[in-house]
Amino acid sequence: MNSSDYAYIIVESFNPRVKSTTPSHIRPISGQGIYSTEMMVECSRKLLKYPLGTRFKIYAKITNKEGGRDFIYTNYTWTFEVI
Repeated sequence: MNSSDYAYIIVESFNPRVKSTTPSHIRPISGQGIYSTEMMVECSRKLLKYPLGTRFKIYAKITNKEGGRDFIYTNYTWTFEVI
């Protein structure tokens, strides 16, 4: 992974309103250019322990798995900031 692909972005917890193993998911907030609010975020499960709507600043990049749908990735061991 190229470290120049990573950037700080703001994400938030939300209720996906679909059947899921977790009651909340993480997505980018709107207005951040290439980071669509439709993209999912792979991150530490610690972020899911905060109330719905909590915003976080994370260091992440856009990626995909073998040509699949794009998503945002940050290492689960990296720190994040609650905003």
